[in-house]
Amino acid sequence: MSEPLLYHSTRGARHGASIEEVITAGLAPDGGLYVPEALPRLAKADFALDARLADTAERLLKPFFRGHALAEALPSICREAFDFEAPLRALPQHPGASMLELFHGPSAAFKDFGARFLASCFRHLRKDHARPLTILVATSGDTGAAVAAAFHRQPGVQVVILYPDGLVSPRQAHQLGCFGENVHALRVAGRFDDCQRMVKAALNDAALQAQRPLSSANSISLGRLLPQMSYYAHASLAWEREHGKPLNFIVPTGNLGNALAALWAREMGLPIGQVELACNANPTLPDYFDGGTYTPRAAIATLANAMDVGAPSNFERLHWTFPHDEELRQATTAHSVDDPTIRATVRHHAHMHGEIFCPHTATAMHRLDQLPDGADGWAVVSTAHPAKFETVIEPLIGQAVPVPAALARMLDRSAFAEPIEATDEALRRWLLTGEVAGGEHRESAWAS
Repeated sequence: MSEPLLYHSTRGARHGASIEEVITAGLAPDGGLYVPEALPRLAKADFALDARLADTAERLLKPFFRGHALAEALPSICREAFDFEAPLRALPQHPGASMLELFHGPSAAFKDFGARFLASCFRHLRKDHARPLTILVATSGDTGAAVAAAFHRQPGVQVVILYPDGLVSPRQAHQLGCFGENVHALRVAGRFDDCQRMVKAALNDAALQAQRPLSSANSISLGRLLPQMSYYAHASLAWEREHGKPLNFIVPTGNLGNALAALWAREMGLPIGQVELACNANPTLPDYFDGGTYTPRAAIATLANAMDVGAPSNFERLHWTFPHDEELRQATTAHSVDDPTIRATVRHHAHMHGEIFCPHTATAMHRLDQLPDGADGWAVVSTAHPAKFETVIEPLIGQAVPVPAALARMLDRSAFAEPIEATDEALRRWLLTGEVAGGEHRESAWAS
């Protein structure tokens, strides 16, 4: 039997963590992000021809779990997490191009895949006698609802969602606050980067962790990032078998988790060609890939709000994968798409082709529109259903966007979110006492 694959930090700590430790902890002890000692390599022949998405996920992820306690549960975890498909459909307006639809899960966004996988892992890891665990989530729009749906009513787990007040769409905000019970939504008086900083500070606070064990369900968690490789593997294998060549992807990106999943799948040997990053007006990644110094900065609010990130966490993992700047810039490119262009792209495709895209997907569609005619073999990654952004989309297209059934059920519930200051201490105080802005104390904050 081959040796188990172990994990270490992007910041150098090499203590050989197990996959169970990685999933439970979220961040490495030195504040870095967990990465495998090396990415496994697989061949196309390793995957069954008639595999469903769950089967592809199981085969792809098997090396990451090899020799660890969760390995036996991996087939069950994949079946639970990937019980809906990620269809690759043709785009008639772009012959030879496709759209990878990732919004068919419970919260109508691609984050459902990773969140459900992570929740299933926790169900198999945690026993009845385990201390209650708090999952912290910083969200710029879609992550929080996916995690809430995945962990809702899961015994022994509390979920705390931090989102920037007023900077997510109304329906996104409703989703975040509509669960209750073991799910708590905090609307932060700041930006997404503040939420992300607050979560990281809490996870790195040893004294806080001793009193209330914490973990993360953001894409800083390897347990969320690894399963996201599965839909890239599945789509590229199907495309290559039919067309005899690799599939190229244009990925809307903010915190870099989804894009990194595509790049890691390619590094593992899947038939993936070029991977391009479609960004909104936040310039951190486009400036870097244009040759500038990597410079995190304050996030800018845009129509594609789930990508409003000025300091993408997964850049650390990206640089671990491609250690030299020139190597990284050869591995992928990044393109900036501003709000007027997002509006124009949504309006054009709706009126000319009857296609309705969310603002994030529109950034990738704009990049596809820029490619030369006949540039087939490209897939735009559609990250969320447009109904989540009706206040943006409907005025542009002049019609209502049909609401998926799962989203409609969430919108029918009442919703509540507590206000909180954008400080590390405010979150620490809330986690320890339930005290929110203004000194109010909510006795029910940690009700099971």
